[in-house]
Amino acid sequence: MPGRVRACVFDMDGVLIDTEPVWRRVEREVFARVGVNLTEEQLRETWGLRIEDLVEHWYRTRGWKDVRPRAVQHEIVREMADYVREQGVPLPGAVEAVRMAHESSLQVGIASSSSRPIIDAVVQRLGIGGMVDVTCSADDEVLGKPDPGVYLTAARRLGIEPRECVAIEDSPFGVVSAKRAGMICVAVRTEAVDPAAIAGADVILDSLVAFTPVLLESMESGDIDLTGYRAAG
Repeated sequence: MPGRVRACVFDMDGVLIDTEPVWRRVEREVFARVGVNLTEEQLRETWGLRIEDLVEHWYRTRGWKDVRPRAVQHEIVREMADYVREQGVPLPGAVEAVRMAHESSLQVGIASSSSRPIIDAVVQRLGIGGMVDVTCSADDEVLGKPDPGVYLTAARRLGIEPRECVAIEDSPFGVVSAKRAGMICVAVRTEAVDPAAIAGADVILDSLVAFTPVLLESMESGDIDLTGYRAAG
C-alpha cells in the first residue's frame, strides 16, 4: 500500500489482549509479598510503564528489604506469561485488526512495554505470529514509554519512516510515546483512563472493531481530518 501509511504498530496490553486488570492483580499480589500494599488508584499511576521502570518506581518510593527488585520484576513477568498462555483472551476486534492490516499489505509490528516472554506468549495465544513482522519490547530500550524508543525501533526494523506508521495505543504514556516518535496515533478508549489523558491521539476509537479498512484508507489518503476525530465501535 503505497502512500501515507505503510505499517501498523500495535501496543499489546489493553489493545490486543485483555491483560490490564490481570497486571494490576498480579502486581498487587507480588508487591504485597514484599510488604508493599498498593491501591487500585496507585497501581494505575504506573500503567503503560515497562516492568523495570514500574518496579523501580515502587522500590524508590515505598522500598522493601531482603528481595532484589529484579526478583520482583521476574516474578511479575513469570505470572503474567503463565496467565496469558493459559487464559489470555483477545480484546474485541483485535485479531481482526491485525489481520486487516496484514491483508491490506501493510507491515505489522508490536511495540510493547511488556517483557519478551509475555509478548511471545500473547502472539502464540492469539495465533497472530504469521501476520506480525516484528515484535519490540521496551525492555530492550534505554528508556521505556513515554520515551519514543520502542516505536522508533519498530519503524527501523520494519525499514520505514515513523511518519508512515499508525500506532495503536490505549495508555497515556503510550500515546505520548507514539506521538514523540512521529507516528499517527490511534487510541482505544478504556474505562480505566480519563479521556483527557489520551486526547493527544489523532484518532480515538471505542474499540478496535472500529478500526476498519475504510478508516485506514481514509487515513492513508488524507481524506479525513484527523484533528479531534472520534469513531464508535
